[in-house]
Amino acid sequence: MSNPAVPPRSLAEALRARDDASLAALLRARPDLITPVPTDLTQLATRAGTRASVVRALERLDRFALQTAEALAVAADPAPYEELLALLTGDGGDPAVSAALPRALATLREQALVWGDDDRLRLVRTARELLAPSPQNPSPTGLGPTVQEATAGMSPGRIQDIVTAAGLGSTHDAVSAVASLTALFTDRERMSALLAGLPDQSREVLSRLVWGPPYGQVTPEPAAHLRRLLDLGLLVPTAPGTVVLPREVALHLRGGRAHREVEPLPPGVEPAATHRPQVVDATAAGQAYTALATVEDLLKDWDEGGPAVLRAGGLSVRDLKRTAVALDVAEPVAAFWVELAYAAGLLASDGGADERYAATPAHDEWLEQPPAQRWVRLAEAWLTATRVPGLVGGRDAKERTLSTLGPGLDRSAAPEVRHRVLTLLAGLPEGASPSRESVLARLRWERPLRGPQREDDLRSRLAEWTLAEAELLGVTGRGALSGHGRALLGAATPKTPATVPQGPGDKLPVHHRPTSVEPLSPAEQATASAAAARLLAPLLPEPLDHVLLQADLTAVAPGPLQRSLAEVLDVLADVESKGGATVYRFTPASVRRALDAGQSASDLHAFLATHARTPVPQPLTYLIDDVARRHGHLRVGAASAYVRCDDDALLNEILADKRAAGLRLRRLAPTVLAAQADPASLLEGLRAMGFAPAAESAEGDVLITRAHAHRTPPRTAPEPVPDGPPVPDATLLSAAIRAIRAGDLASTTPRRQSDQSLPANGELPRTSSAETLATMQAAVLTGEALWIGYVNAEGAASQRVIAPVRVEGGFVTAYDHTADEVRTYPLHRVTGVAELAEDTD
Repeated sequence: MSNPAVPPRSLAEALRARDDASLAALLRARPDLITPVPTDLTQLATRAGTRASVVRALERLDRFALQTAEALAVAADPAPYEELLALLTGDGGDPAVSAALPRALATLREQALVWGDDDRLRLVRTARELLAPSPQNPSPTGLGPTVQEATAGMSPGRIQDIVTAAGLGSTHDAVSAVASLTALFTDRERMSALLAGLPDQSREVLSRLVWGPPYGQVTPEPAAHLRRLLDLGLLVPTAPGTVVLPREVALHLRGGRAHREVEPLPPGVEPAATHRPQVVDATAAGQAYTALATVEDLLKDWDEGGPAVLRAGGLSVRDLKRTAVALDVAEPVAAFWVELAYAAGLLASDGGADERYAATPAHDEWLEQPPAQRWVRLAEAWLTATRVPGLVGGRDAKERTLSTLGPGLDRSAAPEVRHRVLTLLAGLPEGASPSRESVLARLRWERPLRGPQREDDLRSRLAEWTLAEAELLGVTGRGALSGHGRALLGAATPKTPATVPQGPGDKLPVHHRPTSVEPLSPAEQATASAAAARLLAPLLPEPLDHVLLQADLTAVAPGPLQRSLAEVLDVLADVESKGGATVYRFTPASVRRALDAGQSASDLHAFLATHARTPVPQPLTYLIDDVARRHGHLRVGAASAYVRCDDDALLNEILADKRAAGLRLRRLAPTVLAAQADPASLLEGLRAMGFAPAAESAEGDVLITRAHAHRTPPRTAPEPVPDGPPVPDATLLSAAIRAIRAGDLASTTPRRQSDQSLPANGELPRTSSAETLATMQAAVLTGEALWIGYVNAEGAASQRVIAPVRVEGGFVTAYDHTADEVRTYPLHRVTGVAELAEDTD
């Protein structure tokens, strides 16, 4: 067992000294480390130092934690805490940095990026390689190499010349000369005196390089002020025509600071405006109702089969434009609604030979739910979706255009960014909407980009899209998080801008604090969704059972209509305009559509009388009666096609009309005309001429035409693309830690040195079958634990610590400390056995 009083000599030893809670925190922060579960702590430490895992961990650090790691990368290895603090605060000190550094260092230790005690802090080797300055990988600190690194290729004679020019005594070798020069550059008094003797032009050159980049260009015959810097080693040649400012010189000029600006605390999310919470909730509820109506209109438009699926997948630009016109929105907004319906599992491709998009069976179930529950389903799908509609119209890595519902729109960071943006909004007082700039600044602090900062980075664009989409969906109202949006997120409601201490004597408004609301578990999310639905339901308008009829053949629906009323009215009239009130217009074609669907004139009169709050206008009564009187007077059936009518004068009128030439009609009998067109074309042609024909069956009955809803086979909603391995739950963490501890016990438990079976170089123990059997039988009697080598049926070898309980029939039954359970092993698979040392402390 490791002695906690002895400083760890490796990351593995540092991990071995941790308790289970600390290991669980590491595995929760870096879940890639247990995929698969390591066999022991040495393997865990090795995996924690791999490049891919370290890069992933660094990308998830906040700005100050990353600045702390960058400072350690330019410090000595190992570095004491005081040196690290000095690199972050400089000569003048900084109370905020001093107060925040323990937290940042604890984060780095927790994630196994830093190990060692405060007097010997070590950055893991891979992280140092990634963050340390180099010509190929400049450091965000802007520092260059150390004097030792910069002079590594310099001749000993040239180094001695620099030492002499700096006023130092000559040394007997280059190593001591470099050490002497380093001591000069790190001595503040002597260094200040050296720089004071330089001409102004020389100091101006140093000031241009001090904050980076530290490399500059010189001519083969540099000017006198540059020659002076080269002679003193304040600039060191690295290549022909290139010089570098040594790290020690830059740190002196910077006052000891590794970074120009250190950000120990996150920037606050500033409110841009404040509204009454009731206004915010009402506005968001109105947007939620509009969202439901828009998705319903979209799927109603695709009810009989939507646009075709492109060969490469997705929706064509032309179909997206047509959908945008049908929904009366801009194309990017139309793309959002289409993608949202797809994410919620309400539409998909039908998978047919002529593949088209259509509503799924889940859409019909969704329509039967109360409005608030329907909204919750859309909001949940939006929160967890990895598909990003904002990317539509852009280009992928192969310069192909990204299309709606097509491939290439998944971004695994999208759910985390959406959740984080809404969490920041939840940290503001009720009714407060944030400024866009402060939200983006906070996100950049929490996940800074390594390298040059870009305004168009993905996380910033995702945040901007989140703010816009949340408003469209009704999660926010007037930019502020609504009450039902807050409930959906599972966040508490802040009452006033309270203050909390951040450090000694420091208080900060609550909206400046690091807000942390973790994503909810499925059970917690179900509870939060139910609460959101309860809050939203009273705010949504009640469906109406009436319309207002007007003399200009229009009907006004002053609000949302009951589903049965809306379905009949959609057939009987055409939608003329939408908004707070929907305007329907009655036309001969729309009335004929209702008659074709099986309604009679008396049915339509009764329907209007029942659902109209105003008297039925006389022009509308005349319109219905006139269309009904003419409807079905002509009958079209299948021959190729024929027209039948008891009024031969009407047939003569059709034959004489020049517009009927394309139908190629001829008289078969006084009451029958035959056509070479198919029945559908004949119906359409006659209706275009102003007649009102009706289709009939082979038996002579009028055919009732109703739109047939086209549905896909059962489809599941698209699965979000995970952003790396999922965070393990408590059960998995507990099992993984037990396995790692047990495997570590097997690999580190001391063995008796006198035992001849003890292998060399970490190999499995080797004993004969007789020796193995005898040792096992003896251990059963004494109750001692043994170290064995075991090869399973797949040929995988492992080391185990067991306590034999019974040996019989060629098998040993033992308590396996590695697996933490009783197991039975075939003796012929045991390579050998060794006794453990009596003192394992």
